[in-house]
Amino acid sequence: MPITLASIKQKLDNKIGENLTVVAQAGRKKVTRRKGTLKETYPAIFVVDLDQDENSFERVSYSYSDLLTKSIEIHFEEDEKVS
Repeated sequence: MPITLASIKQKLDNKIGENLTVVAQAGRKKVTRRKGTLKETYPAIFVVDLDQDENSFERVSYSYSDLLTKSIEIHFEEDEKVS
C-alpha cells in the first residue's frame, strides 16, 4: 500500500490510459461506484474519464489524499487495488 502522496502519484502515472472502477464514500452508509479510464495525473489530483453509458457527466477528479485517507478506492481491470 502506498504511504506517501508522491508514491501514489507515481503508481498512477504508470496506469494512465487503463480502465478502472472508483469506489467512493458518499455518506454514512452510501457508496458510489464509477467506471472509467485514468486520463491524466497532476501534482495534486488525477482525472478519470467516465463511461457515458453509466454516468451523466464526462469526467471526475480526485486528490491523492483521497486515496491516502481511504475516502476512495481504485480497482483497475486486472483487479489490482491501489489504496
